[in-house]
Amino acid sequence: KFPVMGVRWRSSLTLGEKEQVNNKNGEDKQVVASYWGIKGEEVKEEEGTPWKWNCFRPWETYQADLTIDLKKHHVPTTFLDKLAYWTVKSLRFPTDVFFQRRYGCRAMMLETVAAVPGMVGGMLLHCKSLRRFEHSGGWIKTLLDEAENERMHLMTFMEVSQPRWYERALVFTVQGVFFNAYFLAYLASPKLAHRVVGYLEEEAIHSYTEFLKELDKGTIENVPAPAIAIDYWRLPADSTLRDVVMVVRADEAHHRDVN
Repeated sequence: KFPVMGVRWRSSLTLGEKEQVNNKNGEDKQVVASYWGIKGEEVKEEEGTPWKWNCFRPWETYQADLTIDLKKHHVPTTFLDKLAYWTVKSLRFPTDVFFQRRYGCRAMMLETVAAVPGMVGGMLLHCKSLRRFEHSGGWIKTLLDEAENERMHLMTFMEVSQPRWYERALVFTVQGVFFNAYFLAYLASPKLAHRVVGYLEEEAIHSYTEFLKELDKGTIENVPAPAIAIDYWRLPADSTLRDVVMVVRADEAHHRDVN
């Protein structure tokens, strides 16, 4: 807890969640804790049961397009293309060395980075739209949706692979460096920045393909899919980790094409 303008907030709670507090008489009571200090609307599933997720809503769920072309590749031709391509290739080497074949942890780290570009690009386009008093052509929402989708990938893999303390520390370092580097790159050349993301997504597709191979060989246990993944991608109730990796890989292919 920490005070803000006389109001006590709990940053770990989301909209509509409740916390137990003691009043002046020492009695316990339930209060609504949210960023706005109000109770969120009650959302229900199609069959009428309460919706159990605060991080996304039923209308934000979807079924991934598994027919998307996974082998599409943008051949680098211009200087910026080649710069983006080899920058991404150089980043893959230390990742391979650090994570080896621990694809669960690798996916978790990948998503903490992959969720940055969409937010940075959306933020800068938002500011540009304000400065120029003009519409964005829909790109702000597209990029912010991409960032949110990547964040949901992370929320899913957090249920599968619990990160160690040094992996969490690495996330702080990598995200801090990458956020600022990508921010400056986007200011200098949005085309270069998007091309970097496109090649990053190509590498992500390769990583998830290797993940699937390890699952098929039995090297990684094909555990039941987390509940959050089943609801977010509208997967069957008996889905497994393999099904989750399949839809995540399809998402990455879509992001590759957009960028």
